[in-house]
Amino acid sequence: QVKLVESGGGSVQAGGSLRLSCSGSGYTYSSYALAWFRQAPGKEREGVACIHSGGGSAYYADSVKGRFVISQDSAKNMLYLQMHSLAPEDTAMYYCAADPFTLCDYGMEGADFGHWGQGTQVTVSS
Repeated sequence: QVKLVESGGGSVQAGGSLRLSCSGSGYTYSSYALAWFRQAPGKEREGVACIHSGGGSAYYADSVKGRFVISQDSAKNMLYLQMHSLAPEDTAMYYCAADPFTLCDYGMEGADFGHWGQGTQVTVSS
């Protein structure tokens, strides 16, 4: 069973940076789509960034392009989200997600991901 555990959230002032980490275990397929999602109170869940475990291009939501970078360490089953130039609108619970049967190209829809972490809170103050 796939288990995902996020860490690295916290409170930061606008303009600051944070790096989120997601430790994965229990993978049974050779390739997964790995993604970060976020959900702010009263808002819909949003796909933030996505990458395939086998490598290739990363995909980003327009709202974070140029500020966030998704990366992975396959040897350690770790997924990261480096966030720069954070703004109050980035405040949300951030979740990592994985699925062996979807592709990032499909548009980072939460319904396409079957495995989720418990989330880590990111709060950006102005």
